[in-house]
Amino acid sequence: MNPLPREIRHTPLLWMLIFVPAVLTVISCASHSAMAQTLTPFRYESQAQRHCPGDTIVWLDFGTGRYYLKGQRRYASGYTGSFVCRNEARNSGYRRSPLGLR
Repeated sequence: MNPLPREIRHTPLLWMLIFVPAVLTVISCASHSAMAQTLTPFRYESQAQRHCPGDTIVWLDFGTGRYYLKGQRRYASGYTGSFVCRNEARNSGYRRSPLGLR
């Protein structure tokens, strides 16, 4: 016994309009969840260093979406940033600052 009415079963276009968007929604949701990365912000540099001892600690400015290395002018400055591990920042889509070292 088919749960759909006979008119819908025999109309291929209507069948596609019902089921194709549902399949595409499931596929798009699965791809977005695979891209999610964890980013752990810290208030102090030493906390971040304990979290990822083998990685470089950077200052991530959430307002600009850039991270700064130690020695750069904007490292550890501003109210919209935190210390994070460089690999976590990269994997989350943040970019290195184009500004040079001082």
